[in-house]
Amino acid sequence: MGDRPDKIEIPPRGTRGAWTPGGGFLMRLFKPLMDMQVSRYRKASDATPPVMMGFPTVLLTTVGARTGVEHTHVLGGFADGEDAWIVVASKSGASTHPHWFVNLAKSPDNVWLEVGNRKVKVRPTLLKGDEREAALAKVAAIAPRYGGYQKKTDREIPIIRLTTA
Repeated sequence: MGDRPDKIEIPPRGTRGAWTPGGGFLMRLFKPLMDMQVSRYRKASDATPPVMMGFPTVLLTTVGARTGVEHTHVLGGFADGEDAWIVVASKSGASTHPHWFVNLAKSPDNVWLEVGNRKVKVRPTLLKGDEREAALAKVAAIAPRYGGYQKKTDREIPIIRLTTA
């Protein structure tokens, strides 16, 4: 396919997982709060990513698979070398994948990452096997809650490496 990244395989949904109270309704209700978090993140003029809940955060922007509209999410983002980061599509151990992951998988050529005050276009790669396990262990060493999410669900939680495009 040339310079365009291949679409990313979306692992099957799980049959069990952490329960999200209110589901989509609650997410719509909290959208203004999430938008405020994105705005506050962008106002920070520092080059280092802000820390929330004890771990570094990044902004991930994807394009909606059905709508074509850009969506930006605050996520835990873990440096993985010079120009690479790891993000985890945990959804706190839910049986379903987060919407941002589905959007990223279906439109991998429309993904941007903001790390501190730097915005870069990135290329996502779904990690598998030993590489996935090593990345999850690295993330869990920094943010232990990520290590427990896989125990809550039977779906394989996607671990994604984002490298500058």
